[in-house]
Amino acid sequence: MTMLDSEQDGTAAAEYDVVIVGGAAAGLSAGLALSRARRRVAVVDAGEPRNAAAGHIHNYLGREGAAPGELYAAGREEVRSYGGTIIPGRTQNVEHRGSGMFRVILEDGRTLSCRKILAASGALDELPAVPGLSGFWGTDVLHCPYCHGWEAGGKALGVLASNLDAAIHQALMWRQWCADIVLFLNGTGTPSDEQEGQLAARGIRIVDGPVTAVEGDGAGLAGVRLASGEFVPRQALVVMSKLRARDGYLAGVGLAAEDQYFGDLAIGTAVPAEPSGATSVPGVYATGNLTSPMTQVIGAAAAGLATAAAINAELIAEDTAAAVAAARREGLQDEAFGAEAGPLLR
Repeated sequence: MTMLDSEQDGTAAAEYDVVIVGGAAAGLSAGLALSRARRRVAVVDAGEPRNAAAGHIHNYLGREGAAPGELYAAGREEVRSYGGTIIPGRTQNVEHRGSGMFRVILEDGRTLSCRKILAASGALDELPAVPGLSGFWGTDVLHCPYCHGWEAGGKALGVLASNLDAAIHQALMWRQWCADIVLFLNGTGTPSDEQEGQLAARGIRIVDGPVTAVEGDGAGLAGVRLASGEFVPRQALVVMSKLRARDGYLAGVGLAAEDQYFGDLAIGTAVPAEPSGATSVPGVYATGNLTSPMTQVIGAAAAGLATAAAINAELIAEDTAAAVAAARREGLQDEAFGAEAGPLLR
């Protein structure tokens, strides 16, 4: 079961101004703005948002604590209320159709035709390969203190290192929310004297040795198992995920995600785009976590709105140019008709 409604709106045979690939915060926000701009809009969504495993959304003004599925269901209804179309499905490919148009091909064979494409398909979190870890993702295995810090406050917390400097940064950051923190070095190296001093000053304990498993007790996460056999009880565990862009369907128009870095640290991939969302391919835009992996839900929604405005501005310019050209053709036709009819009226 996915988080997407089972209902399918409209028909996939229609022609749209904009087809939006992805129906989470960025895609639905863009769909709402474009529908309110009286554009023909379709949002294609597989119903698999990045935050599906999380119980609640935080730091979203006016929607604090809402379940992700609740937010997206409300968003779909808002898009529909202004005439937008929601199409459950997964996009397989997009391609140029000719005459400035695009074709969007779904995995089940349906095709959509549109003037502009907005890629808002987000990213996937790739987790460290530790047995048992993925089963607690989004509940007791966490990554963002601004998303989960308040809820983790007061818990015995572990930080699992996959990169030493990044893990030390995480441990010091999470100390704002949790007093009992253990940093599991997990074979990533040895902290410098300065780093050890910082960790000690904040009361953060260091545990050396490879981590071989994350274990639960039936009610939630119970702790971390080391290669030595030692078991360290923990109620929550912080990891650093790598964010991989969901960009495969864009190969048909020559777009691909590129590696992203935080300093020298590889943090994932993203599709390059300008602040407006415009990509290097005219008519194709991208927004949300697809272009900015670390953006939170409210930021993704804001980015979707801004990109929708940029797309609508481009469509307005094209509509205006087409109207001017049509008016000129009509004027030439009228002039030609008047020249032919003139002698008959003398």
